Amino acid sequence: MHARSGRTVRDLRRENRTAVLRRLYFDGPMSRLTLGPATGLSSGSVSNVVAELVAEGLVEEAGSVDSAGGRPRTLVRITPGGGFMIGVDIGETRIRIELFDLALTELARTERPLASSGPRTARYDVDLVVAHLREGVAEVLRTAEVPAERLLGVGVGVPGIVARTPEDGAVVHGQTVGWNAVPLERLLREHVELPASVPYWIDNGAKTLGQAEMWFGAGRGARSAVVVLFGSGVGACVVTDPMGPGRALEWGHLTVRVRGRRCRCGSQGCLEAYAGAEALLERWREAGGRPPEGADEETALTAMLTAAYPAEAGTPPDATALTVLEETAEYLGAGFADLINLFQPERILVGGWAGLQLGARFLETVTGYAREYALRYPASRTGIGLGTLGPEAVTVGAALLPLVDFFAQGGRRPEAEPTPPSPAWQTALRDRVSP
Repeated sequence: MHARSGRTVRDLRRENRTAVLRRLYFDGPMSRLTLGPATGLSSGSVSNVVAELVAEGLVEEAGSVDSAGGRPRTLVRITPGGGFMIGVDIGETRIRIELFDLALTELARTERPLASSGPRTARYDVDLVVAHLREGVAEVLRTAEVPAERLLGVGVGVPGIVARTPEDGAVVHGQTVGWNAVPLERLLREHVELPASVPYWIDNGAKTLGQAEMWFGAGRGARSAVVVLFGSGVGACVVTDPMGPGRALEWGHLTVRVRGRRCRCGSQGCLEAYAGAEALLERWREAGGRPPEGADEETALTAMLTAAYPAEAGTPPDATALTVLEETAEYLGAGFADLINLFQPERILVGGWAGLQLGARFLETVTGYAREYALRYPASRTGIGLGTLGPEAVTVGAALLPLVDFFAQGGRRPEAEPTPPSPAWQTALRDRVSP
């Protein structure tokens, strides 16, 4: 049966279920009476939808509230155990894998460090990454005693541009990590032991960070924002719809200095060649600084910040580290000014493990340079601040990817078809990834 708009009755039921689930997710617990005006649905539609969702275990009663002169009203909420999501952050220094329930409560986590030395391409060896994900997914499910069949999906944040093809699903082009058209979704389907019905959602890590901060962090309430991710490299996500997924930007490869420093992407003068943690430590070393021998990037960056901004009163700062960081602040300010002029966002938010460390020290200085370089009117209307979800925000945002789709489908679990095997990649991985 079709409605006058061309939508079927099934479409309308799905949309009604989606409206109720989303409202309960962000504003619950709520009574059936208040769900009506909040969703625009009639009281009869709300009652029918809530009854369906309760029967399916997606919604549960959560106490009651007094009403004016009547019987108490029963509250309902999303059932935390109604489904589970896995979020993965393939970062620069480690792979983080976390299991969440529908309330985004972390149930289990595991981290797999990546080599801090040696060629970058070896650190991001595709075989090794897939093996880490296979073992990590199994570990978090085992730790939390959650059956794989209860998963709504696996979200993965990756470094690079994500394209999609009918044959391979999500394909990652990560030039800075040596990934050239890596069919990551296909490889995960072939090697991670999950039911074929469990979907994978693979996207740029800055984009998943943006999703998390807009839904639950410093972006809440903003109509538009640019969320920037600082780690070894630099990325960004522009969001023009608070509930939408945003759009990943290769902001780190914006040219800030013609014929400047060589970037790890192969070009010259990129912002990442001056502001990414890897480049920042290289510049300190080249200027005569001494990062701790054998330390990973996070430890070395902490040492650099401690040297430039000593905690003990009367201790002089390391002039070399301070000079490099002050120069970096100006480069970042100019990069922020470009974001302001191009997108005129309501907010710019800084996240990522390096961004949170750097921002805590000199975000005010960066903001001053941004307002100096940007056009006055849009700069006066853009707030600049730190993200509030911490360094795990990429993982949280990755877990939201399957949740967003689950809600869009009205809380119906997808029945995905298995991806056809890829003989060449499967053969290449079998010997190196098999236990």
